[in-house]
Amino acid sequence: MDISSLPVAGIALAVASALALAVGNLLQGRGVRRMQTRVEAAGGSRVLHLLRNRWWLAGGVLLFLSILLQMGSLAFAPLIVVQPVGVTALVFTTLLTAWATRQAPSGAVLRAIGLSAGGVALFVVVAALVSTQHAITDRQLIAILSTLGGTLLVTAVFVVAAHGRRLPALTWVILGGVYSAFVATLGKTVILRVQTILSAGHFAFTGADVLTLACLIGIVVAGGLSIYFVQRAHASNRAEVVVAGLTVIDPAVAVLLGITILGEASGAPWWAALAFAGAGSVAVTGVFALSRAEGAKPATS
Repeated sequence: MDISSLPVAGIALAVASALALAVGNLLQGRGVRRMQTRVEAAGGSRVLHLLRNRWWLAGGVLLFLSILLQMGSLAFAPLIVVQPVGVTALVFTTLLTAWATRQAPSGAVLRAIGLSAGGVALFVVVAALVSTQHAITDRQLIAILSTLGGTLLVTAVFVVAAHGRRLPALTWVILGGVYSAFVATLGKTVILRVQTILSAGHFAFTGADVLTLACLIGIVVAGGLSIYFVQRAHASNRAEVVVAGLTVIDPAVAVLLGITILGEASGAPWWAALAFAGAGSVAVTGVFALSRAEGAKPATS
């Protein structure tokens, strides 16, 4: 059963979510850096220092608002349409940073942002033309939960194997983006299941609802890990790099799940696959270019 969508409303909410994400990450980045300074100077618990930091708390509120707006956008349009719109957070972050520091971004930074934004813009246009959303089957729910379980296992093995080693700064950005993508994908499955139940007028608790509850648990687990990895990312990257990674890696993974498991591009013509691959490659190239342009050092508070 196909479920109707309102792409314009979904995209509008996704842009609002991106703005909240940009401001929230900038504030949390400042909070994490101030926490590190205070811990180095006076010692104490990192967690307590963060909980007492108004910048970090304000950023957390905005990130929560960003999630709510993102879920709202997913209620109106397919995942592969609205999720890539989050790259606008990169533009917001760059403009806000330039305003706060009174320094115009360099040409290299602007070119990198242009690559990322251009690649994602092309992806969204194609996705809006060819995507559809369907009622979620039990098999699809099991596939998503199994994929999350496999990702958790791989992450655990990787973290244990890398214990005591200095990892590349972008590692935490990538992990934060991957788990953020699972939050969006699982959230979309729950929204579609609820929409299906409402349209059918069937409210009896069944075995299928157990899978939906498992998705809700998965959202909590993936969301918690995403928050943890993003905090680690802020400790070793500039806010622009963190946002860039999240706004490209998150949609890249979410779109992959949306296409392969949710079947949102099942009716797309052959040229759409080429357009998706090309646009995604351009966007990812822009992120790595931005990382090189900005460097991997934390910004000064």
